[in-house]
Amino acid sequence: MVKIVGLKDLRENMDKYVRDVGKGTDYIVMRRSKPLFRMMAPLEDENWETVIDFTGIKKGGVNIKDLLSRL
Repeated sequence: MVKIVGLKDLRENMDKYVRDVGKGTDYIVMRRSKPLFRMMAPLEDENWETVIDFTGIKKGGVNIKDLLSRL
């Protein structure tokens, strides 16, 4: 089921919409009566692969400037 939500309402009630998407509700997010994007849960049958796992590099996180300088 696809529902329509305004961008302002989405920002103000993000937790509610995240829960709903997790339960299977799709949303089309509108701004000034024009569709911006669609929110939906990922399809279960898709195979997701890890491209890079930053958790093994540094426990507290990785500084983006350091990371980009090494690329």
